[in-house]
Amino acid sequence: MTREEMLAYCLGKPGAWLDRPWEGDEVVKVGSRIFAFLGAPDGTARVGVKCGPSREVADEWLHRFPADARPMPYVGRSGWNALDLGGAIPDDELVEAVDGSYEAVVAKLPRRERPT
Repeated sequence: MTREEMLAYCLGKPGAWLDRPWEGDEVVKVGSRIFAFLGAPDGTARVGVKCGPSREVADEWLHRFPADARPMPYVGRSGWNALDLGGAIPDDELVEAVDGSYEAVVAKLPRRERPT
């Protein structure tokens, strides 16, 4: 899966929109919250997603894909991992990870911000 394909998939989620909160970095939000970090368009092709409610749950990705998954800086302790695109992680598992991140973020949104 390419970065462009991943971005298109993320933006296809209900209520998803592209934001550039930091110079050169792109994220996809639902409501006011990020559910996917994509980084710089010319950077390494990876997606940062919430992989579980805690670091312990998210660590499963690190054990299964040690070369292509790592805790995200700053938010990794909360269950966020960076997953490389185009590596050993199958595309369908990347899509499932994005779906899980989206659902976890939507569940925490106030009702007025949830997509209809």
